[in-house]
Amino acid sequence: MQNLRIVPTLVVALVGAILGSFSMMLYASTHFAGVAGPGNTAPALSAAPLSGTDDQDRIVSAIHRVEPSVVALNVTVNGQQVIPLDPFSQFFGQQSPGRIQRYRARASGSGFVFSRDGLIVTNAHVVRPPNGGVVSKIEVVFQNGDRETGRVFAENIGADLAIVKVDNYSKLPPPVEIADSNKVQAGEFAIALGEPFELKQSASLGIVSGFNRDETIGNDAGGAQEFKGLLQTSAPINPGNSGGPLVDIEGRLIGVNQSTANPQAGAQGIGFAIPSNTVKSVVASLEEHPGTHQGTNMGYIGAALATVTPDLRVQLNYQGNGVAVAQVVQGGPADQAGLQPGDVILKVNGKDVTKDSEVIDAIRSTKPGATVSLEVWSGGVKKLVSVKTTERPADVGAVLQPQGQDPFQQGQP
Repeated sequence: MQNLRIVPTLVVALVGAILGSFSMMLYASTHFAGVAGPGNTAPALSAAPLSGTDDQDRIVSAIHRVEPSVVALNVTVNGQQVIPLDPFSQFFGQQSPGRIQRYRARASGSGFVFSRDGLIVTNAHVVRPPNGGVVSKIEVVFQNGDRETGRVFAENIGADLAIVKVDNYSKLPPPVEIADSNKVQAGEFAIALGEPFELKQSASLGIVSGFNRDETIGNDAGGAQEFKGLLQTSAPINPGNSGGPLVDIEGRLIGVNQSTANPQAGAQGIGFAIPSNTVKSVVASLEEHPGTHQGTNMGYIGAALATVTPDLRVQLNYQGNGVAVAQVVQGGPADQAGLQPGDVILKVNGKDVTKDSEVIDAIRSTKPGATVSLEVWSGGVKKLVSVKTTERPADVGAVLQPQGQDPFQQGQP
């Protein structure tokens, strides 16, 4: 009788084992699919996924992915400057004779590997010395400590982008992957990377906070250049980070770090970058034309303009609308055409103008070398003036200086 009681127990245990095995097979088939390759072979090895378990892991992973491709650029500049013999005369508005003194300076910026043939992208202002200096050496410092000599392959001053070429470097890091900046949305993470003064692993985090920003960026020469279509970010862009990559949480390029907003103007935590789609377009053009030094490609007449206001009407003894000429650059196109401070521009190429921005936009959109026709009120007489444009300098502010608190001083085409 005891044996008869054991048999049912064994049958129940056997059935349970079969059902359990079958359940495990079903679970494995739905939860571990793809662990084995075709024909139950071992799975192929692949790179570790970029994203982590949370945003912090993904940010750290993105930085580690891009950092090897970020470089420091040490630029040596030879130039000369005029030293006044009587430095106190400038405080009394006097011109003083001076002597020419040669100087040797060093600047630092950032860049990143763009292609496997040694092309490195940076800002044009990183490798373009102010005040007529000449770059005598560019040293490219890689994350592993290697220092290689680079040369300016091509540059576009108007877009503030340049390519530095490193030849025959066998340990070149991989190029930074480029994202479509048109698909970037406000609020997405943005990571600014750079090698300021060769400080390794310099990274700052923020978000994308704006698009298509038009900004006037100052330079070391005391001038300024206007840029359009910039990407705005809250990621701090530290000194020396110019030219470094701004990447998304996947480690893909969404912009090239360019500048930060002036905190003295009340702006805090606002940085600007050149969008990646602009970078792709400009760099593609530069690759096709090595050795080129593309300028701003904008028209320029060398004049400071201001919208006519009621106060200016009284000052000019003029009752109409238009755009006043406040200042002209000696020997510039406006000066050669006979424009003088106090003249009022009424029309540009036959079109009425009432704001200084309208005249500025019309002139800048004119190709250098083309002629613009201006209808001008001058001393109570209307006349037509033809001005042949030249190319707008990148540091136009250093050419045309403000004159104190002149109410005319507004825009400079």
